[in-house]
Amino acid sequence: MIEIRTPAEVETMRAAGAFVASVVSATAAASKVGINLLTLDKLAGDMIRKAGATSCYVDYHPSFGASPFGRYICLSVNDAALHGLPHDYVLRDGDVVSLDFAASVNGWVADSAVTVIVGTPRPEDVALVDVTSRALDAGIAAACAGNRMGDVSAAIGAVAHAAGLSVNLDFGGHGVGRVMHGDPHVPNDGRAHRGLPLRPGLIFAIEPWFMLGTDKIYTDRDGWTLRSADGSRAAHFEHTIAITDGAPLVLTARK
Repeated sequence: MIEIRTPAEVETMRAAGAFVASVVSATAAASKVGINLLTLDKLAGDMIRKAGATSCYVDYHPSFGASPFGRYICLSVNDAALHGLPHDYVLRDGDVVSLDFAASVNGWVADSAVTVIVGTPRPEDVALVDVTSRALDAGIAAACAGNRMGDVSAAIGAVAHAAGLSVNLDFGGHGVGRVMHGDPHVPNDGRAHRGLPLRPGLIFAIEPWFMLGTDKIYTDRDGWTLRSADGSRAAHFEHTIAITDGAPLVLTARK
């Protein structure tokens, strides 16, 4: 069910957005050569406890997950595109790390993701990260009252296609509110002027994710991590936004 939030509810969601942004920023800054993914997960968990927030991931068990997730943050490295399950892995020079985090504060959820390159970057990885980030910006710019969801999807897809990338439509953005994943679905490619009309009070996450060599994925043996079918690297960016009477409000904007 698609829900429209009141201005007061949108204001209340700012706290969740600010907290999620702070965790994404802290864990991204800590993603250095030599750090273990489990250390980054612990950092996210410690911040949740200190803030009195609630994890959206620890007990999360959707149909596509083999078991409850059991960690606080998704950490996807190199060919891992989405839902990376933190494990005993030490980051190496040149690794590409996507950090995806959601939490609930006072009953309201926000969701955000960012991709960073650890140590010495490869030019092709820099280009991939840049394209994915710009696709998020394009999607947000199109998320204005009076437009339709297809305008958001088309804006994201146009950036990918201009860079020669194909787009996987199995996973995309989603409604956010009292729960992490709700309606509407936000595809990362589509046709402009089609789909759901965007109205003030509609809140959803926009999350482009692209892979360098393919649009096909498979599930790792851990039952969660989604990897590129050809081993090529991936990038993922996400913000939770609210439709307003003016410019879209980015609830998870990082300082």
